[in-house]
Amino acid sequence: MVVAAALVSCTQASSGGGPGAGVPNAAADPAAADAARNVENADAVENADRAEQEAGEAGEAEDTAIPSPGPALVRDAFATLQATLNETCTPGAGDCAYFLGRVTEELVELDESMRADAKGPGHFKQPLADMKALFDKLGDDRSEAHLEKHFSEIVGTRDGINTWMQDHPDDYR
Repeated sequence: MVVAAALVSCTQASSGGGPGAGVPNAAADPAAADAARNVENADAVENADRAEQEAGEAGEAEDTAIPSPGPALVRDAFATLQATLNETCTPGAGDCAYFLGRVTEELVELDESMRADAKGPGHFKQPLADMKALFDKLGDDRSEAHLEKHFSEIVGTRDGINTWMQDHPDDYR
């Protein structure tokens, strides 16, 4: 049986069938073997170049698309605002820059997420109005002295929004 298998294998190799068929016999024609390898290598390089180019074109299409990270979910933005509830500072004592800056930034993020929420800004009418009133007073000045000047408005807006949100648990749970 082993002899028969070996004989079949030898017959296929010599008749052009089986493994190695279509590959020039390196011992018979080394130049043909080199040419075959060069063709295979050229095909592989061409395929790799084509794949790289296609990947680059796909990446360019993605790069030209407008990024849409979107504001944080209302729940997440509200949670970070709530984290400031037990914090405070003493205006004039020099410890308010971080606290008031943080509360103001949390309110900005909550405002953005409420406006982008699927329920629409109409659902968040009161907190959005409160934040707009605060932002109008603050303007673009985020200096410590200016934020301290509006300490009561900043903290009052934060606390008012917390109360409103507590009455709307479906917006943050």
